Amino acid sequence: MIDTIVAGGGPTGLMLAAELRLAGVHVVVLERLTEPAEQSRGRGLHARSVELMDQRGLLDRFLAVSDTFQVGGLFGGIVKPWPDRLDTAHPYGLATPQPVTERLLEERALELGAEIRRGCEVAGLSQDEDGVTVELADGTHLRSRYLVGCDGGRSVVRKRLGVRFPGGPATVETLLGDMRATEDAATIAAVVEEVRRTQLRFGVMPDVDGHKGLYRIVVPADGVAEDRTAAPTLEEFKRQLRAYAGTDFGVHSPRWLSRFGDATRQAERYRVGRVLLAGDAAHIHPPTGGQGLNLGVQDAFNLGWKLAAEVNGWAPEGLLDSYHAERHPVGARVLENTRAQMTLLGTDPGATALRELFSTLMDFEEVNRYVTGMITAVGVRYDFGEGHELLGRRLRDVRLKRGRLYELMHGGRGLLLDQTGRLSVEGWADRVDLVVDVSEELDVPAVLLRPDGHVAWAGEDQRELLGPLRKWFGAAAVEPDALTGHTAARRG
Repeated sequence: MIDTIVAGGGPTGLMLAAELRLAGVHVVVLERLTEPAEQSRGRGLHARSVELMDQRGLLDRFLAVSDTFQVGGLFGGIVKPWPDRLDTAHPYGLATPQPVTERLLEERALELGAEIRRGCEVAGLSQDEDGVTVELADGTHLRSRYLVGCDGGRSVVRKRLGVRFPGGPATVETLLGDMRATEDAATIAAVVEEVRRTQLRFGVMPDVDGHKGLYRIVVPADGVAEDRTAAPTLEEFKRQLRAYAGTDFGVHSPRWLSRFGDATRQAERYRVGRVLLAGDAAHIHPPTGGQGLNLGVQDAFNLGWKLAAEVNGWAPEGLLDSYHAERHPVGARVLENTRAQMTLLGTDPGATALRELFSTLMDFEEVNRYVTGMITAVGVRYDFGEGHELLGRRLRDVRLKRGRLYELMHGGRGLLLDQTGRLSVEGWADRVDLVVDVSEELDVPAVLLRPDGHVAWAGEDQRELLGPLRKWFGAAAVEPDALTGHTAARRG
């Protein structure tokens, strides 16, 4: 039997597959498309996703094919300078086309031993106490211990599971596509600048993904299409361009055409028995702020080690359920902020006045830092209860005497960073690395990090450490007594 089937080979599914394979889980990815998609809806990685790639040793691969950017407060079309003192050692985003992100994550998943089957579409599912039976569109069946639906906003897994997807339908629609134009670049740029004074849902980006003369066109649609699965036509683009810009720029030779709306919906539950949901299968929202791809990848980063712990038999009670408990509120907050951004993008007098007021507020450093932390997800804090101010937060990449913290997390294990030299993870050494080192950037004796980099404990008392170790990493392999001894420090 397969340990885990992942339905959907987009960034979320591929990230999850790689995380599962780090823990030795037998994972099969089922992707409906026979070839990788060329469409580049997701345009890059925000700071928290950059951190994830660094934590798994993938950042150099992304830096080699991406440009960095620093746009603070990219909220509702309001752009401000990058804020000072954002809590990250990676204060930038990466302009990485989605096909490139998928290629790099697929390469990583395959390197780790994941099996990716293209041209395989999930048509149905059933589950029992022992596993999940997945029915494919060709009538064949697969059996696995767990199934994760990463199959997009129209998720078959979610629908067959019967999970409600409440929220609001699309009220406005936007056309999106890549195409060429006969008008000269200077004229296009001048027209776009003028139109965007009043219409922030309009835009033309030149030389998309390095293709000289190829433009990314974004223009409001004329209402909401009845069949939103049908791609718009080139003539529809031309008509809307003339309506908003007074010219269609002579657009021709479309590479791909699409549409998106402002619908916001979220699955009521991210887990039903042995089936889980992640990425767009769990939540959809407008693309304002560029959060969609990042939210899905971060779902996978949260879920991967927990599901692997369940498969490998050491998960403590409630660990897998903590995926919903932690990520559902994060998704809800993204839905809320994208709704707010859509209001700011409006053209009526009220929206214009609100945007001007919000822009003024963004000039305050603390407001800018808060909003940037929200959009980039470095401000996410999970509710672990009362305790140290670091508890529940992800820890930035602090410099140690002998290297960097994130260099020690490539294996996807827990990590105890002990600056006292007196603590031990004896009994959990098969799941948690002990690193004895010091950092001038960390004002706490020791921190216990989960595999996703969030702080599970901070302090210096060995007895206090035992509770968080059991809570997040299960029972000790050999139950220790007082744990007053030392274990050898491990790095990497």
